[in-house]
Amino acid sequence: MLDRRREHRGRTYLGGQVAFNNRWCTVDCLVRNMSQGGARIEFPEPVLLPSDLELLIPLKGHSRRVRVMWKQAKALGVSFLDRDSGTVVPIEVARQIRKLKAERDALARRVRDLSESSI
Repeated sequence: MLDRRREHRGRTYLGGQVAFNNRWCTVDCLVRNMSQGGARIEFPEPVLLPSDLELLIPLKGHSRRVRVMWKQAKALGVSFLDRDSGTVVPIEVARQIRKLKAERDALARRVRDLSESSI
């Protein structure tokens, strides 16, 4: 098999998760190798996932946006879309942030509606 990677991928055995749909959906995975540019992710069962995901590796404190480059039934090859942020945002925190943003937007609409009706 021809290896087209630009960087060497070091072998790993790290538990992680892939998240999508604004982190509402998560699937446990195993990161089998990783480089600065991408990783190989394996799953215990065949999975059907979108092409853009977030890879969470709590042990290393990583949270990275990734794009699927190739697929097999139980494995994905992904490339990183952003630089390493160095921190993992817990899913519960991300959900709370999204909820607060929705509340803020609703309040802004309400203020705008009240301002327009008083004119």
